[in-house]
Amino acid sequence: MRFTRFGLTTLRDTPADAEVVSHQLMLRAGLIRRLGPGLFTWMPLGLRVLRKVEAIVREEMNRAGALELLMPAVQPAELWQESGRWDKYGNLLLRMSDRHDREYCFGPTHEEVITDIARRELRSYKQLPVNFYQVQTKFRDEIRPRFGVMRAREFIMKDAYSFDIDPAGLEESYQAMHAAYTAIFERLGLHFRVVDADGGEIGGNRSQEFHVLADSGEDAIAWSDGDDFASNIETAATLRPTGQPAAATLDFEKVSTPNARTIDALAKFLKVDPAQTLKTLIVEGDEQPVALVLRGDHELNTVKAAKLPGVKAPLTMADADTVRKATQCAPGYAGPIGLDCAVFFDHATAVMSDFICGANEVDMHFVGVNFGRDIERPETADLRNVVEGDPSPDGKGVLHIARGIEVGHIFQLGTDYSEAMKASVQDKDGNDISMSMGCYGIGITRIVGAAIEQNHDENGIIWPEPLTPFNVVLIPINMHRSENLREAAEDLYAELQAAGLEVLFDDRDARPGVKFADAELIGIPHRLVISERGLEAGELEYRHRSDEESQMMKRDDALTLLVESSLG
Repeated sequence: MRFTRFGLTTLRDTPADAEVVSHQLMLRAGLIRRLGPGLFTWMPLGLRVLRKVEAIVREEMNRAGALELLMPAVQPAELWQESGRWDKYGNLLLRMSDRHDREYCFGPTHEEVITDIARRELRSYKQLPVNFYQVQTKFRDEIRPRFGVMRAREFIMKDAYSFDIDPAGLEESYQAMHAAYTAIFERLGLHFRVVDADGGEIGGNRSQEFHVLADSGEDAIAWSDGDDFASNIETAATLRPTGQPAAATLDFEKVSTPNARTIDALAKFLKVDPAQTLKTLIVEGDEQPVALVLRGDHELNTVKAAKLPGVKAPLTMADADTVRKATQCAPGYAGPIGLDCAVFFDHATAVMSDFICGANEVDMHFVGVNFGRDIERPETADLRNVVEGDPSPDGKGVLHIARGIEVGHIFQLGTDYSEAMKASVQDKDGNDISMSMGCYGIGITRIVGAAIEQNHDENGIIWPEPLTPFNVVLIPINMHRSENLREAAEDLYAELQAAGLEVLFDDRDARPGVKFADAELIGIPHRLVISERGLEAGELEYRHRSDEESQMMKRDDALTLLVESSLG
């Protein structure tokens, strides 16, 4: 492809509204252009990358025996009402009505549609197992779309759905997809981890996420150095500490703590470590407010807390009026002593002594608090996010925290949808059996952003070879001033293409520095520079995108290197 005919416009300056590296570089390199909040046009360069991702995903899905179809993006409301998700899914669902006032939504996912297909098309256990997949546009009405294609409102996803006669069959289908996803991300050249996860809006009783590791990742994932445990921080379990709290050394008393409404302010005022404090959070309950008590330096895990008995799901923090009714004081000074509501203590609080907590009185806290003396020793629950250094759930190692970008998620749905929507087949004895379902999603567009987050430097993108829009960029120096050089460049361009390489021929009448800067920004792995001096010596200047220095190579040696590196 000739640069002058490719319609590629790069940007020197970073757009002000681009928050993360992938968003910045995708705009600067001309991969995407913004249409509206969370809406992007994929320009020709970006589309080439996107199609590379799609091709690898399709090849591995087909290899795993899945069957491609294409379902409508717009879905009738009655299917979602049938499954019970029309109201449950919430404001992420973009709802609309047609001219006949029939309600629809723009699908964020397709469990309902595929279940409707299955109950119409599948009649017998002999038709199972089967796995259908599609590559389709989705829409989720994000409250605050951000990070470019990483959290866009409209995006492209590969979603697949398996149907089996029983849980044992589902397990086999699930493991087949696990293997296919592993192969996909290995072929894409990305460093990733598979972690246990929560089912979220999709549901089911087991799920795992595939995360591309990157410092800018939105998700925190925990992994053990003593075994193969890895989990999204939402589902990583904490253990109740062993041993007993230290003996009390302080007297229990109430002290004045003016304006200390936060743990940081309290710790600073009393000159203590936040780990020596308790924080009491009031959340909405099914019938009355519920108090959740954690160590001051720990963070509440909302997924875990929402599963506690009496806690309203999804977890909702109580408003100021509810806090006043529960604690008899303004928010900011809640404590567990004397509360007349359900109270849950986190495991980590079990071994605390001489701690500090709110006194349920404005500008007042209790200090020198000890279980068994000043407050009843509680049963504890797992309420918090794990932190670096926590023991692994099986006790075989310690946990470390990494940042990840979720690019794939696989679920065992069981019969949640098939029972709700009456999708059954006859077994070998003629009995109607609700099919066991799995669903499996990959964020096609998000993979592109995640790859850039993992592979870049201060000059631009560094594409993994399988994702690069072009294998090589060919840069002639001052070609427009030399007919001899022009002919040599054209011949080299034709020879590279004949060898099966995808070539971006920078035929612009521009300064070498401009061409080099654009080549590094775009991130094409291999760069060939042809010049008058090199032509006389029968050499080309070669540089890999990740190298710091260029090297002169004989023309044939350079071509051999490119073919072997790019085409295997």
